[in-house]
Amino acid sequence: MASPKTIALSGGVGGAKLALGLSKVLDPAELLIVANTGDDFEHLGLHISPDLDTVMYTLAGLSNSEVGWGLEGETWAFLEALERLGSETWFRLGDRDLATHVERTRRLAAGDGLGTVTRELCSNLGIRHPIVPMTDDRVRTIVHTDQGALDFQHYFVRDQCRPSVTAFEFAGIDSASPTSAFRAALEESARVVLCPSNPFVSVDPILGLEGVEEALRRDAVPVVAVSPIVGGEALKGPAAKMMREFDLPSTALEVARHYKERGLLDGFVLDTIDENQAPEVEALGLQVIVTNTVMHDLDDRIRLAKVSLALAEEISVSQ
Repeated sequence: MASPKTIALSGGVGGAKLALGLSKVLDPAELLIVANTGDDFEHLGLHISPDLDTVMYTLAGLSNSEVGWGLEGETWAFLEALERLGSETWFRLGDRDLATHVERTRRLAAGDGLGTVTRELCSNLGIRHPIVPMTDDRVRTIVHTDQGALDFQHYFVRDQCRPSVTAFEFAGIDSASPTSAFRAALEESARVVLCPSNPFVSVDPILGLEGVEEALRRDAVPVVAVSPIVGGEALKGPAAKMMREFDLPSTALEVARHYKERGLLDGFVLDTIDENQAPEVEALGLQVIVTNTVMHDLDDRIRLAKVSLALAEEISVSQ
C-alpha cells in the first residue's frame, strides 16, 4: 500500500478532534494518525494507553462527547466494586473501556507489539483510517514538580495538575524507535500536521523518537501546527499552566516558537482571537493562517482540517 500523504501527530482530546476532521476529508490511504504513548502506564495490572484510546474511540464514533475521552454510555460497576474492596479508583476505568485494556494487556503479554494490537483493535471497531502508536517501545513521561517526580497520569489525573512543573523527562526515549508504519510514512509523506495537543507532553515525545525530527526538517515536507493555545489558555489540559510555570508567555506565539526554534515548522494556524500575534509568528519565518480553531462539532473539525491541509499545500507549492 502507498504511504500516506499526510501524517497527523496527536495527543488526546484536542488532537483527536482534528484527527477526526482529517479522516473526513482524506481517504484512509492518504492519512496516518500517530498517537502519543508517552502517557501510557500500568494500572491494576493493565496496560493503559489514554491518548491512543481517545483517538481510537473518537474515530470509531464511540467517545463521550461531553468530556472527549472514554466511551459514550459508560457504566461504572467495576469501579464501584473496586472501591468497596479498598483499591485505587482515582483513574476512571469504565466497564466498557475496561475491555479494551484487558484485551490489549492480554495481547501484549502474548508477545504482540502495541502497533499490531492497535491495528486489530481499530479493525474490530470499524475504523478505516490507520491509527498507530508512536512506538512499540516503552516510553514513559515523567513530570518533575515541586512535589517530586511524578508519573504523568499521577500528575495529570490523580493530582489534577496541581503540582508546579519544573521539567519533563521521557524515560526510554533514547532507545525507542518509531513504529514501522510511522517510519515508512516519514520517508514518503507529503505533509505533516501537528494537532492542537500539548506541545510539551503530547507532541514532544513523538518528536523525540529516533529520526523523527530529522525527517521533519526535510525541505520537501511542509509541517503545519494548529495552536493548542487560544486567548492565552489551553482549551483542554494544562499546557498554559505549564508554560507559566516555565516563565514562558502562555501564547500561541510561544507555541510556534517552541517548534520553529528546532527547525520543525513551516506553517501555523492561529485562532481569530489571537490574530494580533500573526505578524510576530510570521517574523519567525512561518506562513500563518487565521481562523476559528475551536472545534465544537463535526463541521468545525472538518473545516479546520481543510484549512490546515490548504496551508500545507500552499507551503508545498511555494517551496
